[in-house]
Parts: sequence; C-alpha cells; structure tokens
Amino acid sequence: MNLLKVTPSPHIRGEMTTQRVMLCVLISLLPTVIASGILFGLPALILISTCVVSSIFFEFVTRIIMKREQTIGDLSAAVTGLILALNLPPSLPWWMAVIGCFVAIVIVKQLFGGLGQNFANPAVVGRIVLMLSFGSAMTTWTDPKYLNTFNPLFDGYDDVIASATPLVREFPDLQVQASYLDLLFGTTTGCLGETCAMALLIGGIYLIIRKIISPVTPIAFIGTVGILSFIYCTTGTGIMFGLEHALYQMLSGGLILGAFFMATDYVTTPITNKGKLIFGVGCGLITFIIRTFGSYPEGVSFAILLMNIVTPYIDRFTMPKPVGAVKEEKTE
Repeated sequence: MNLLKVTPSPHIRGEMTTQRVMLCVLISLLPTVIASGILFGLPALILISTCVVSSIFFEFVTRIIMKREQTIGDLSAAVTGLILALNLPPSLPWWMAVIGCFVAIVIVKQLFGGLGQNFANPAVVGRIVLMLSFGSAMTTWTDPKYLNTFNPLFDGYDDVIASATPLVREFPDLQVQASYLDLLFGTTTGCLGETCAMALLIGGIYLIIRKIISPVTPIAFIGTVGILSFIYCTTGTGIMFGLEHALYQMLSGGLILGAFFMATDYVTTPITNKGKLIFGVGCGLITFIIRTFGSYPEGVSFAILLMNIVTPYIDRFTMPKPVGAVKEEKTE
C-alpha cells in the first residue's frame, strides 16, 4: 500500500536547474565574446578571463570564510564576471576589473546572503562603482579600426586611437557619426560587449527561444528608448531624422546588452509579466532621460539599478490576488 506523502509545493519540478540556466546564459554570450576577441584582439580575451576567474575565486573564498556551502558550481559567479567584463572598455587595467569583481561578488552578492538574496544586479553595481571610482579609465575608448600592438602586463595598448563612443559623438550637433553597419557589427568604439549589436541579438533571441528569459522586458526597455527618442527628435527636425535618431539610440551604447542580459535577472526583476513591462518601461524612461539631459552619455546601468530598488514594490502592485481572497479590515 502506497502512503500519501504531504509536502509543500512545488509538487512538479522541471529539469531546468540554476546551473543549466546559467549555462544557457554563458552560451548566449559566446557570440559577443567571439566578436569582442575579433574586434579588440587579445586584450579583450584577457580582460574577460580575468573577470570570470576573479569572480569565481572571490565567491569560492567568501563561501569558505562564511562557512557556507560552495556555490561556484551553479555558474552564477562566472555569469556575473562575464557580464561585468562585457561592460568594461578594452583598455581598462586588469586590477581595476578585479576590484569591480570584488564589489559585485563579495559586497553585493555574498554579504547579502548569496544568489537569490541580492537586492541589485551584481554586475551592474560593479560597473557603477568602477565608473564612479575610475572615471577616466572607464571612459577611455579604443577604436578597433586603429589597434596596433598590446602589452599584456600593465601598459595596455602601445598604439591606440582613443575616441568617444557613438553616443558621445552624436551630440551636441545631432549628427550621426557612426554608420548603422558599424553599430550592427561592432566596428566602433565602446565597451567590450556593447559594440556588436548583431552578436547581442543572436544571444538574446537564443535565450527567448530556450525560454530562459521573457521578451517583455527587453522589448519594453528598447522600445521605450526608441519611442521617446523619436518623439524628442521629431519636433523641429522632421519624421525621418526622428526615425534615424531612434534607431541610432537603440543600436548604440549598452542598451541591447542591458535589456537582454541585465534587466532580465531573475532575482532583481519583477516576477509577473505586468511587472516586467513596468520594469522595462521604467528602465527605458530613465535611460532616455540620462542620455538626453544628463551629464553621462549612457544611463543603462543607472536605470537598471534604480529599477532594481523598486522591484519589490512593483511585485507587490502587480502580484495577482488569490481567487476568493478577502482583504483584511484594519482594526483600530
């Protein structure tokens, strides 16, 4: 006779574990890693390897110090390191990247309890801390068209043409300097993982097909930036220029990288589709405001961090109520 076992939900478990989810994310970022290596050469691969290894090392050591079960096997530390690396300029000194990994893994992730307990995306916070701490190094861009030789120890590139990113070059004269093909295939300046839009889109579509992420947030995020940019530039300049400007804004900077790989984090983003929509629109609105009116040319990381903070309130507002539930009356 079989005994009835009473256990808490979930009663049906899927095969998609945390490790498999993270592995899918790593696979989806392979096209971007390959594109970074082709465009920026050996330094890109060294910087990416440094961030991934450092993140795994910091998580390993922190779990030992905190006397907790090791979690490096779930691959989340590797994903954090890779995403952080793709948000860094190729000429950034390796030791600065290590500091960013320390902030992301130890301070943002492990000190808050580990995976599932962090209040914000670790890679986003790591990048922002580096931006605020090493502003000059984080805003020194190398043009892949003019790379010469590389010193892998300390000096970085021996002969580099430093340039502004496409977002900086577009203003204040509102003239598109980089072609759409440059933005699509990455032959322009920027962070390692944000220049080649084609590689990012391939990875993002892969995640949607595998049902790792929902398309709601990326579409809302990118679409909001595009619509607001179109409206802003259509007035006084014409519809055609508004369309060109909107497309330029959607393809340049870290918008696609942030929308597909950072704004879709399971832990720090809303659960419901309505919440994901609100989150994406909010990220797009803040990004547009910073890009258009702020002193920084890029606002994706700041937008995601600010929306991470309000995610619990979005979940509370959008969480469906159980059928037949009655709201408790307040008693004085």
